[in-house]
Parts: sequence; C-alpha cells; structure tokens
Amino acid sequence: MKSRNTAKSIVFAVAGLLTAGAPFFSARGEDKRAPAPKFSANSTKGIFFDSVKDAVRGERPTLQSLRKKTPVQVATTDATPGGGEAVTGSGPWDKMITATSIEDEIKRVKLHYDSVVTQPGAFKSGGYEDARRDLMVMSSLFAIISEYGGDVRWKKDAAVARDLFGRTAFNCNAGSTQVFNEASARKDDLQDLISGTGLREGKAQESNDWASIADRTPLMEYADVLKEQLRRATSSADDVKAEPNDVRRPAELIAVLGKILVQEGMDEADDADYVAFSEKMTKASRSVITALERDDYDAIGKAVGAVTQSCDDCHGTYR
Repeated sequence: MKSRNTAKSIVFAVAGLLTAGAPFFSARGEDKRAPAPKFSANSTKGIFFDSVKDAVRGERPTLQSLRKKTPVQVATTDATPGGGEAVTGSGPWDKMITATSIEDEIKRVKLHYDSVVTQPGAFKSGGYEDARRDLMVMSSLFAIISEYGGDVRWKKDAAVARDLFGRTAFNCNAGSTQVFNEASARKDDLQDLISGTGLREGKAQESNDWASIADRTPLMEYADVLKEQLRRATSSADDVKAEPNDVRRPAELIAVLGKILVQEGMDEADDADYVAFSEKMTKASRSVITALERDDYDAIGKAVGAVTQSCDDCHGTYR
C-alpha cells in the first residue's frame, strides 16, 4: 500500500510540474515561430489562378478516365521538341501562334499598360502614346482570339474586348483628361478579364474590322520591341535552351504581325511590295520556330538575322 501511495504521489507531482510549466514551454515555442505572413487578395489577383478549374484547359479528367489509362486529348496543342507547343486548331491563326503565347503576351502588355496609365500629368506628357500602342496590341490579340479555332482564355469576351480596346486606342491621339479617364476604364476592364471576372455585357461587331482594330505605325513600333526581345532571347545557345518559350513567343507574335499588317483595311494592304515585305517577315519568324523545334541553334541565329533584315528593309520604305 505504501508503494502504491508513493507512485501516486510521484504521478501527481509530475503532472503538477507539467501544468505549471505549460506557459513556459508555450512561450518558448511561440518565440521560435515567425508570424504568419499576411497577403492582400489584390496583390496576387491576376497572377495566380483563383482555382484549379481556371488553370486547366478543357474538362478536368475523371478518375474513371485515368484508370482506363487513355491518353488525354488536347484540343489545340501538342508538345514539341523545342519545349513549346505545336498548334493543331483549325482557325486562321492556329497554325501561326499558340494559345500560350497569346495569353502570356496579353498579361505582359497588361503590366506595361498599368505602368503607363497612372497619373493624368504623366499620361498627357507622352504616356498616351505608349497607351495607344498597348491598346492596339491587345485589340489585335483579342481579334485573333475571336477567330482562334482552338481553346484559349477570354474567348467568350474576346470580340467585346477587341472593340473596346480598339476604340480607346484610336482615341488616344492626345493626353486630355477625357482620354485619360477612358484609358483608365480600359485598365479596369483588363483587370476584370485577367482575374476571370469577365467583361460587362456589350455588343460587338460580328467579324474583325481591322481598320478599327489597329493602325500600322504603332504595330511597327511593337514589331521593333518584339525583335529586340527575340535578339536578347537568342544571344547564346544556353539562353535558348534555358528559356525556349522566350524565343517562341516573340517569333510567333512577329509572324502574326506580318499577317495582320496586310489584312483588308490596313494601310498599304493592296501594295504588292508592302505585302512582299510582310510575308518575308512572317516567313523568317516561322523559320525561327522551326529551328527551335529542331534544337538547331545555328539555324535559329540565321533566321533571327532574316527577321531583323526583313524589318529593316520594310522600315526603309514604309512607316
């Protein structure tokens, strides 16, 4: 009996020490932990997908389909040796540019546009010119999406976005307060699109009217930007291997620019020499992509040189 009482005493004593020491251990544990980071919902809006559903193109695979081990059919793209995608859609643009390049470029231009449309003073001092170019680029890309045969984001709102951004682009010929306010409204519309909210219902033209979508001069300036990006991305074989999509994206965009510039309604679209320059630029850009898919760095360098030469030849005569 005495030993049993002794054991009880020991148990209660240990329990008492642990209870008394709980705050001490808890305090030491809390001191060793960093406070949980706090993020604003707006700080990551448009950067990360709101849900897994938004991140997956097409329908999510079911457990039954996975058990059958059937290959997943991708509607618009397949993997290629160059680390990008080979387009298999049936639209007029599908063979020239991947959905990924379109989506990535809209997001990239959106970031630049956000930095341009900030304050009325900066906008009036020349920011409206940058805004005009960005808007025409986005209007053109949404025009492509509206005719794209494969699966690409923002397709439902593409025609409305095309008309909205195109109209504001043509109004950006001065930096007035009225134009700034309109450009700011497009900034909000673009944020709604990127974040997945979508645009307010609006009426859009049934087909692409390129005369109201873009103008040649801003698109030629944009071609120079893409040409410089392509040059930097192909400065070495290691750079190409590390980031093949940094080569594919500007090459595909230059290729589609060559086609846009000769669409009905665009300046000089009926000029045979001008058409020849544009086709040469498109052909050289597509050669870059072909060489990329073959992992042929020498051919990539030659094709990039041909792109540069075609742009310079065209600029020497047309602006």
